[in-house]
Amino acid sequence: MQQVLKLMTLLKSVSKRHLILLAGLSFITAILLGWSQGNATASEPSSTQVAVGGTWQGASFPVENFQGYTSPFGYRQSPDGSSNQEFHRGLDMAAPEGSYIRSWWAGKVVEVTDNTACGTSIVIQSGEWEHIYCHMNGHVETNGNGQYLSDRNGGLQIWEGQMIPAGARIGRVGMTGRTTGPHLHWGLKYSRQWVDPAMVLRAMYAEQSGSRSVSSRP
Repeated sequence: MQQVLKLMTLLKSVSKRHLILLAGLSFITAILLGWSQGNATASEPSSTQVAVGGTWQGASFPVENFQGYTSPFGYRQSPDGSSNQEFHRGLDMAAPEGSYIRSWWAGKVVEVTDNTACGTSIVIQSGEWEHIYCHMNGHVETNGNGQYLSDRNGGLQIWEGQMIPAGARIGRVGMTGRTTGPHLHWGLKYSRQWVDPAMVLRAMYAEQSGSRSVSSRP
């Protein structure tokens, strides 16, 4: 628990003026993770593994059938092919279209949308953390009970306000929004500040002393 508080204190100190520093660190972290465009590495954990270290116990790798990291957190050339530079506030994970996406941490669904560049997306709140999942299959529907993400082919219906356990399937990899291929764009915020997901993954697996399966979840 003491390790959690230390890490949260560190992340809470991150301000907007540190984004450029985080961007630079992201590329170093990506190398440490074994990142290579379009290719998975032998050291990468499988989609059914979760961290079981003291700090990150219960955290889940967010996508099944993981193939590789295709775009890290930080400045990059715009994917539309222009020479413009843009700040990429997340980590892109390639996986075959239709692969299931899992909740990184237990929390509450605070937003479902399908009308932005993020495509069909979900935001889950877990204390000071927000985790964002973009470009999913399906669309948003509304009825008298509220708003929800509907993916009938995937057998999923995720409501705003719903509590979600870690490792639960919350969507499927798609190509909605602004995307050039099927992948999960995974974003993380701590105390409303963007955080490099690669740094979090590195911390998760640095403390990993084993693994347990979440694949039994429907």
